[in-house]
Amino acid sequence: DVQLVESGGGSVQAGGSLRLSCAAVGYTYGRYCMGWFRQTPGKEREGIAAVYTGGGVEWYHDSVKGRFAISQDSANNTLYLEMNSLKPEDTAMYYCASGPAECTQVSGTRYWGQGTQVTVS
Repeated sequence: DVQLVESGGGSVQAGGSLRLSCAAVGYTYGRYCMGWFRQTPGKEREGIAAVYTGGGVEWYHDSVKGRFAISQDSANNTLYLEMNSLKPEDTAMYYCASGPAECTQVSGTRYWGQGTQVTVS
């Protein structure tokens, strides 16, 4: 099984930047989708960015296009999310996630981290 651990969350002012990290262990297959989701109380968890291991296509939710960038360090099994021009509406619990085929939707995602809080004011 894959285990995911997020870090890098915190509080920042609007317009600032943060970089989230996700350490992953237990990969069985060479190709896997890894991505980021976020959720606020009372709302559905939504995918915001994803990339396939080994390099390839990146996907971003419209709400973060042009501001967030996903990247990965395959040698160390680490996923990153660079968040720039942060807005108060970006405030949420952010989750690292992965799946064997895709990880842009909750229904297709198999593994989840515990989450890291991001607060923008």
